[in-house]
Amino acid sequence: MLFNLEAAAEKHAQFGATTPGPASGGEEPMKARRKATDSNGAKTAEDKSRKPLKRKDYEQTLAGLHGELVTLQQWVATQGLKVCVVFEGRDGAGKGGTIKAITERVSPRVFRVVALPAPGDREKSPLDIQRYVPHLPAAGEIAIFDRSWYNRAGVERVMGFCSEAQVQKFLQAVPLVEKAIVDSGIILLKYWLEVTAEEQTRRLEARINDPRKTWKLSPMDLKSYSRWYDYSRARDEMFAATDTKFAPWYVVKSDDKRRARLNVIAHLLGHVPYKQVPREKVTLPRRQGSNGYHEPDHPFTFIEERY
Repeated sequence: MLFNLEAAAEKHAQFGATTPGPASGGEEPMKARRKATDSNGAKTAEDKSRKPLKRKDYEQTLAGLHGELVTLQQWVATQGLKVCVVFEGRDGAGKGGTIKAITERVSPRVFRVVALPAPGDREKSPLDIQRYVPHLPAAGEIAIFDRSWYNRAGVERVMGFCSEAQVQKFLQAVPLVEKAIVDSGIILLKYWLEVTAEEQTRRLEARINDPRKTWKLSPMDLKSYSRWYDYSRARDEMFAATDTKFAPWYVVKSDDKRRARLNVIAHLLGHVPYKQVPREKVTLPRRQGSNGYHEPDHPFTFIEERY
């Protein structure tokens, strides 16, 4: 294990260390940023005035960004960079779709998605971060976490899967652990996808009736849906404790999925330094002659051509 997380928490308590404060300069902390929603989780007037991005414009812009992601991939692989990208947000905020937009044109050997199941009894710990450490990126990798160690500060806290003492210990220790992660040479990017209450309702209702999306709706989603303000309070406290200068939270307004995906990819590309790797001109070699080969007279079983 790269970090002794229990020791970090004990050291925090022993020496009375304070949790690193929010970022000063550069990206502003969450509570100082312009809020994406009003106090009831509804869209602001500015958000309502923006028209959804058209599919044609979206796909054209995404194609260009995909090309840049391939360039980034080649640079990360050749230079041995280590990049860790964390995605968090409420159910239906668009985390999965954003991750898919990032990874659909790149190599899974470089862009590695981490989506761990609920922890078993053996994996549970007071910090709930230890089981994620083995999945941090090695040299030449970009590890993308579809939810992360922040489950402890969000769903586990709201749904009563951990004690309040465990939550506080986690919030105290995480900045120390993330500082160690960054100091080890890992580029750490944390994204929070912010969805309004009305848009979350629309998306979850779609999961009920659309056979392509029913697998996305779990009993846990239904329980957590009713606890909007419990999640808001948990989110606010999480930001207050973990929105640090060395590992800030980047908030993405995600009611418009297409804009959100493009904005995240553009932001990611702007926060991982990379260059174009020189590439030799590629030409296909001449194909060999048949040398007397004939197609076999074999009764192949072809699938039915329905389309």
